[in-house]
Amino acid sequence: MPYLAEKVETREEFLSARKAGFVYFQGYFFRRPEVMHAREIPANTMNYLRMLQAVSRPELNVREIENVIKSEASLCYRLLRYLNSAMFGFSSEIHSVRHALAILGECEVRRWVRLVAALGAGQNRSSELVLSALIRARFCEQLSAKMGRGDPDLFLLGLLSLMDAILETPMAQIVDNLSLDREARTVLLGGSGRLRPVYDLMLAQEAGDWQNCSRLAGELNLHESQTADCYWQAVQWAREVSAI
Repeated sequence: MPYLAEKVETREEFLSARKAGFVYFQGYFFRRPEVMHAREIPANTMNYLRMLQAVSRPELNVREIENVIKSEASLCYRLLRYLNSAMFGFSSEIHSVRHALAILGECEVRRWVRLVAALGAGQNRSSELVLSALIRARFCEQLSAKMGRGDPDLFLLGLLSLMDAILETPMAQIVDNLSLDREARTVLLGGSGRLRPVYDLMLAQEAGDWQNCSRLAGELNLHESQTADCYWQAVQWAREVSAI
């Protein structure tokens, strides 16, 4: 049975816990703020931002998505490997990008391109940092389903919450390159609003701050056991998809 290390505050504590056999981690170490200085975004990194941009528009342009995927060999490979994995269990193998997009459907296309863009953008960064971004994305998505309020795309909100650290680029520069709704943009830039409790609950759950978890869950009309269950499911999902 995998074990969870809580209150991981420093890199030394993280390395020690991992050496001791812990598989899952929570703590401030994974959300410690870093000062990001404005700089030109590298061309290869811009490719991943273009992928996020393409699937963040209200109406998907399938041809544009297909061209974006085909332009990045590793992305194309991951897509085909993803769909031909045991997670889907299709009876016949999928060989083309167009067939893959047709099989996935709009919702899965959005989620898949985003998570693969995050994995690609973070290939030279800590794997735990990228994993944390995927966990946040899935956790926020599941909270949205539990609340049933018709909130904007919370998967993207969770994913982008660590994209400044992954890309080593100021958050303001990242959101300027994406089509985001006003509420998500405001929260990502540190402001308040309707999505602030969701964002703060995500951080509290990740850090193991149970007192704030209980308070924020109550504000969102959720039971803390629901949020804990959503988080564990998000951890398991993130580990599965990042291994593909």
